Amino acid sequence: MCSLDGDVCVVTGACGFLGKTLIRMLLDQEKNLSEIRLVDINVNQELLQSLEESRGEIKLSALEGDIRDSDFVRKACRGATVVFHIASIIDVTDAIDPSEIYGVNVKGTQNLLEASVQENVASFIYTSTVEVMGPNMEGEPVVNGNEDMAYRTHLKSSYSKTKKEAEDQTLGYDGEALPNGGRLATCALRPMYIYGEDCRFLLNHMADGVRNGDVLYRMSLREAKVNPVYVGNVAAAHLQAARCLRDPERREQVAGKFYFVSDDTPHVSYSDFNYVVMSPLGFGIQDRIVVPLRLFYVVCFLWEMACLILRPFRRVVPPINRQLLTLLNTPFSFSYDKAKRELGYAPKYTWQQARSNTTRWLAQQLPKQREKIFTK
Repeated sequence: MCSLDGDVCVVTGACGFLGKTLIRMLLDQEKNLSEIRLVDINVNQELLQSLEESRGEIKLSALEGDIRDSDFVRKACRGATVVFHIASIIDVTDAIDPSEIYGVNVKGTQNLLEASVQENVASFIYTSTVEVMGPNMEGEPVVNGNEDMAYRTHLKSSYSKTKKEAEDQTLGYDGEALPNGGRLATCALRPMYIYGEDCRFLLNHMADGVRNGDVLYRMSLREAKVNPVYVGNVAAAHLQAARCLRDPERREQVAGKFYFVSDDTPHVSYSDFNYVVMSPLGFGIQDRIVVPLRLFYVVCFLWEMACLILRPFRRVVPPINRQLLTLLNTPFSFSYDKAKRELGYAPKYTWQQARSNTTRWLAQQLPKQREKIFTK
């Protein structure tokens, strides 16, 4: 497999959950990189300091700015060879104004693609999401799906719509002619729900459980099985994609395609996954969803209508909507066979390692969560 020797890597969303995991992996596995550029709206100085010991001869550059700023983006891409575009607004409850999400997720991606062409960037890897596939509002299940399957996708949320549009943009730029005579190669990765150290969703669920007497809320039916993926394995898939796009023999096979990214995490519902990683810390879980699922949909509909009526006067967001309830209660899992076959991807971390790392991190956070909740 081709290495990234001498490459200048741009990582957007560098200080986020996946971004910093990928940067650490690059420093660990690609010792002969020329430079890594950490691009984020705010670059965490503590993160930079923590990377100093492992950077070796690799230059680390912090670039603070907004990817909606085309001049900033072009500066970030100048002289780069590969872009890992991870930055996006993740919003599962439609709490953020759609124009804000569109500006970052779609316009920001467009800016990066245009800058990559202008600045002769050879490779562009886009971090997409399984939510560009669904589930649809009918809750049609997928079990061990793949990239070639047909599915009636009806995207409702601003997040899923903008991620799909940005993914299409990225793949549409594959083969774009560069000023130096080369061509841009792109691909997109669609991870499942990503978990691991620094996962804010897990922290939120743990905090809710603490408030509920160390009993986790059940928001998913047991049979609504999905296959979460560990953050370290998603980072490994990004690295493999970059290596393939650099390799002349594999570039044509991978360029212009998207790949689902999962690992060997057991297939469970979202709620049961929370229980698996938190039960060693003394948490229980509710036996049933708080209210019957059909009634829950009615409640969500009423919430949504009330918020719509109030919208001209005040933006109020319901804690859960019908789209999110469908996502939480639809069997929806995908295989990583194609990524294994074409990218050479294999999970770097076993399920046992991923679970242990995640639970250990949650154990470190638990006292802080208790203090925050009970001292208010």
